[in-house]
Amino acid sequence: MKIDLNGKLAIVSGSTAGIGLAIGKSLAQCGASVVIAGRGQGKVDEAIASIKRDVPDAQLHGLVADLGTAEGAQRLFEAHPRADILVNNLGIFNEVDFFETDDSEWSRFYETNVISGVRLSRHYVGAMVEQKWGRVIFVSSESGVAIPANMINYGTTKAANLAVSHGLAKRLAGTGVTVNAILPGPTFTDGVEDMLKDAMAESGRSAREEANHFVRTARPSSIIQRIAEVDEVANLVAYLASPLSSATTGAALRVDGGVVDSLAI
Repeated sequence: MKIDLNGKLAIVSGSTAGIGLAIGKSLAQCGASVVIAGRGQGKVDEAIASIKRDVPDAQLHGLVADLGTAEGAQRLFEAHPRADILVNNLGIFNEVDFFETDDSEWSRFYETNVISGVRLSRHYVGAMVEQKWGRVIFVSSESGVAIPANMINYGTTKAANLAVSHGLAKRLAGTGVTVNAILPGPTFTDGVEDMLKDAMAESGRSAREEANHFVRTARPSSIIQRIAEVDEVANLVAYLASPLSSATTGAALRVDGGVVDSLAI
């Protein structure tokens, strides 16, 4: 089985670090031309250089824009009016108590984690329908089906990703455009490392050791009993972005290491 994305243009929002960067690299490895988007020129340049080190012949386009805003999205639309593959990865998270999360924080999370993907999908899907082929992938989270008590606002937005992706898949029935969501579990990213820095200072463990400890204690239902790697998540996205996934749509596919303890979502 070979994933061949030659001739496809892929847009990955939030792709200068973490899961988004790994997705960009994976799609480039499969031959896609990939738009790497971030809010700062330095970060975009670093991300492109990072991918080029592993994929020297990668076809990459840098875009500096905040895709969590309408203005940033418009900048993307002007630079790249059409796309074959859209990965709605842009997202933010933090640990905050429900009673300390005010309206503005709820709005910030909803605009970034939900509306950004809605806005990009609304723009790009029309051309996908015209060409009778396209792939839209929402990066949700296991927190969207097992809402963490200390991240209720985040979990709520990730549940919304699942609702949007499933509804849009039904709206596009019979068009040749598929829409799916993936549910990563705890994954080793800069954001997770930053979240665990106080615990690392207290325990003396390395970042990866602390991340694995977090999984075993905070997500004890994990079957793999370790933090996932970003490439492990990106591999699933590459499959969903390919022609090989033509019968998979309206799905929420877990790459959570077995954290969600159920036979189905």
